[in-house]
Amino acid sequence: MPPEPKRDTESLRGSRRSNRRLPRRAAVGRRSFASTLKALDELAASGARISVRINDLDRGTAVLSGDDFVTLPIAGLGIVPLLIELAAAFEDGTLEPLEIIERGSVKPVSVAGVWQHLKAPALPLCDLAVLTAASGDALAANALLARVGLPAVRARIEQLGLARSALLDRVRDVRGPDDAPHFALGSARELAEVFAALVNSQVVSAGVSAQVAEWLSLNHDLSLVASATGLDPFAHENDEHGLLFINKTGRDAGIRVEAGVLAGPRAGVSYALIVCFDDLSITHRLRAHEAFRILGTDLMEYVF
Repeated sequence: MPPEPKRDTESLRGSRRSNRRLPRRAAVGRRSFASTLKALDELAASGARISVRINDLDRGTAVLSGDDFVTLPIAGLGIVPLLIELAAAFEDGTLEPLEIIERGSVKPVSVAGVWQHLKAPALPLCDLAVLTAASGDALAANALLARVGLPAVRARIEQLGLARSALLDRVRDVRGPDDAPHFALGSARELAEVFAALVNSQVVSAGVSAQVAEWLSLNHDLSLVASATGLDPFAHENDEHGLLFINKTGRDAGIRVEAGVLAGPRAGVSYALIVCFDDLSITHRLRAHEAFRILGTDLMEYVF
């Protein structure tokens, strides 16, 4: 029989009869985020504010976007520019990684984290960075912010070109009328771009990018988008199935956020999803969480 004529990528994407494994880009092109869109549409119909962005790392194009330019509160995800500024200060020698910070020098905050439960009254800056990235430790984050300085972080945000992002304040148990209304603000588009830049060694320098990505790879919160990965929350830096993954989540009353990078054998993506909803009952909260998990499932289908 004569050899089968060559077909271009578009024809391969359109063919549904062949049982051969499709080339990488053809297979990726046939992935769908229909389940994610349905879940997000249902959330929006219930009154939630949503910002979502997914970028294909190979092609540098948007796979999915929805109100990705809208600035919304991002809770604990605001520590990412703080960690970037800290790593940059370590690299240029402005700060010493082993500089000791006394816990008593920081105002107590109990919303999240483990340092408040430890016996150690002081820790070095590098260990506080690990606590901040791995467990969302509010006390450690405030200690870093006090040492680095809010003006320096804001200058770094501007230098990175993040026009719709801001770190407004330290973490607080209660926000009064004289306090900033939120810890941090951001948009899904900029969050997805920052995470893509981190894994592509484009944030400040290759060394800074690698350091921040290493810290974020220790994150224990795999309960939202990352729940679909099957990774061990406490040890997922070197996955035996070749899955590259880093992420950071943000949580506050009526706010759930996650951004990260997920890469498998077929493709790699950077993603961000912000959902602000009325946290009126556990049902409302679980509905929001389920949308993140559905996105995680769709992302896994895209990269594998």
